[in-house]
Parts: sequence; C-alpha cells; structure tokens
Amino acid sequence: MHVIGFCRFSYPAEGGFQVEHASVEARMAYLYAPERMEERFRHFETICLPGLKAQTDGDFTFLILVGEVMPERWMHRLLALVEGFPQAVVVPRAPGPHRQICQEAINAARDMGQPCLQFRHDDDDAVAVDFVATLREAARDCAALTAKHRLVGFDWNRGYIGRPDAEGLCAEETVTPYWGVAQAMAVQAGVRQSIMNFGHAKINQFMPTVTFTDSAMYVRGHNDHNDSRQKKHVKPVALRRLDAAGEALFRTRFAIDADHVRRVFA
Repeated sequence: MHVIGFCRFSYPAEGGFQVEHASVEARMAYLYAPERMEERFRHFETICLPGLKAQTDGDFTFLILVGEVMPERWMHRLLALVEGFPQAVVVPRAPGPHRQICQEAINAARDMGQPCLQFRHDDDDAVAVDFVATLREAARDCAALTAKHRLVGFDWNRGYIGRPDAEGLCAEETVTPYWGVAQAMAVQAGVRQSIMNFGHAKINQFMPTVTFTDSAMYVRGHNDHNDSRQKKHVKPVALRRLDAAGEALFRTRFAIDADHVRRVFA
C-alpha cells in the first residue's frame, strides 16, 4: 500500500488554526514573521526531518504543504533542508479552505484506484525510525478490518513531549491518545476523504480505530509557537533535561541528535 505522510509548513489556510486572524493577510504576516519562521525551521531540521529520513522502510511519500506566497528566502531554505530526501515533495498552494486544500493535495499524490495509508505530521514533531514499517505491519494485521470499512484509524499513543534548546533536549515520556502524531488512517480505493478531514482528537468518532501502547513512537514538539499553545488557559509543561542515556535513546529511536540540536539552537 502507498504510504503518504502529510505536513503543513506554515501554510496560510482559511481555518485549521487555533490562533484566529481577521484576514488571510494577517495570518500570513503572523506565519512568516522572522522570529516564528526561525523557530519553525530549527525544529523542522532537528526534530521532524531526522526520523523521517532514517525510516527503516523508505517506501513512502512525504508531502509538505506550503503557501505559494511563502517569501523566497524561506522557500529556498525549505528546499535546501529536503534536498537529498527523495520522499519529500513540496506542494505549493494558494490560500484556501483548510480541509479542502489538504484533501486535494493528498488525493493528487495517490492512485485513487488503490487503497493507501496516510499519516499526519506537524513540522515540530518526530516519529520513530520504524514508524512506516510498523504502520504497514499494523495494516496487514488488521486486513479484515480495513477491507470491511472505508476508513480505519491507527494511533500510537506512547511517546515523549520534547523541547530542544541550546543546551540539548528536555523531555518526558507520556501516553496520550489521539494526539495527532504517530496517527494514521487506512483509506479504501476511491474514498476521497483524507486524514486531514478529521480532527485528530475526534477520529474515533467517525471510524473504527486501533491503538498501540507497546513502544514509544513519537516526540511531540513543545515550543512557544505551537498553535495549540497560544491560548491563555494552556499551562507550561515541566520537562527534565535528558542525560547521556536519554540522548542516546533519542538518537537511536528517533534519529534526533542532541549535538545537532545544540549547534542549530546555539
């Protein structure tokens, strides 16, 4: 089955954000502000990309949705980061309705006559290096279920909350279901709905889902510009500094190198 990952990289959608803006122009000004973009690129480089590039099963497509209006300096930087990562496909789109644009981008990349596996991914999150292989295995194990239903969700709920900085990595293990990272969906042939048509926390309200808790499968990025952390009621999360053993685990499990983090965030 074709495996498609989907990431929005500062795409100025209409809707799709918890931070609201009065206009698309105001949203673009917020998204492309230099301080915010510098942080997004640092997380994308050190947290998001390494585990995807190191997948034990490299047979997948990773779509990166961007705005056609992304300033040239940021577009060049993005293309430089994904050079040598053949699975990555940068998809420029004009601003438009969030779910519609995401669905169109995903469906344009798949063979609609064949079933596929789709996973969503934020630009500051990470998945384990065996995520794609494990997803394929889960789909094979659930073949009877995926044959019976148009859509079937898969959710790996054990992982870490992580924050990179100039000193390395702070992180704590967590078990949080339907968090939107290490979350996927099996889609039957001909079905146009995509994983981005559903809120990640509510996916189990629309389809059968299978959850796994046996091994850490993700790092949920934690930073000042998380869309989900902009509201006033959101409380800070205390994270401990990883020691040498913790850094080694992150390097092995997620291909996240603390030395690389220190260099980029210095």
